Amino acid sequence: MSSSEKKRLAIVGCGKLGNIVTEACCMGLLPEYELVGVLGRNRDHAQALAEKGNCKVCENLEELMELKPDYVAEMASVQMVKDMAETVLAGGANLVVLSIGAFADQEFYQKVQKTAREHKRRVHIASGAIGGFDVLRTVALMGHLNQEKAASKGEESKQITNMVTRKGPASLKNTPVFREELMESKEDTEVFAGNTKEAIALLPTKVNVSVAASIASAGTEKMDFHIISVPGMIGDDHKITEEIDGVTAVVDVYSRTSDIAGWSVVALLQNLVSPIMF
Repeated sequence: MSSSEKKRLAIVGCGKLGNIVTEACCMGLLPEYELVGVLGRNRDHAQALAEKGNCKVCENLEELMELKPDYVAEMASVQMVKDMAETVLAGGANLVVLSIGAFADQEFYQKVQKTAREHKRRVHIASGAIGGFDVLRTVALMGHLNQEKAASKGEESKQITNMVTRKGPASLKNTPVFREELMESKEDTEVFAGNTKEAIALLPTKVNVSVAASIASAGTEKMDFHIISVPGMIGDDHKITEEIDGVTAVVDVYSRTSDIAGWSVVALLQNLVSPIMF
């Protein structure tokens, strides 16, 4: 494939996850893309990533957009998504988002949706550390229809959506839910119970996956969300349950490292250009 036929890809976020996507490009796992530029908060990291990917290091978003990317893949932060999304879409690029927690802000979500429609661009949500968005959406649609039918008959229809995230206490340090006694506890301890919208407001860097799951299903205010501190646990376990009359869907993913999030971006980029989409 010639360079002119390839999709132009830019990366925002030059940490561990940005490195995974860049390495995938270097390994030939994304042959339909040309990596044209990177942007990161840390200049040294960005420079190193640009050298690895043989592309341009950019000082700001405007410089990145001057490269005319077809896709901008974000692996930075919730705040970066809020700062860049509308500019990227209005500039003619599609946006791949990993920090999905930004969309817990309904006003922002609607602005991005409107901008994408106006400029005929799309926002693609990477699965991150979980998956099963297709089945969650399917069951949610079925549940919505069941509720409408039941309401027309004056009846009630069951629809339960919840998520339980299990983490080691050390991973909760420097968050509002951390307590020193968690480090000495021998028992599982629930440190948060509420909905996804409340969780992302309290823990903006820890529960992006819950926002992705809730958007795919019942919505951020309707998904019950719990965080459990588990003594000695390394990594995260996310279990999502969606239940309606006649159907129960369970998505449960354990990951020892955050690498799965970076590779979910690679998988998404592959799918976007594949003749057969999953």
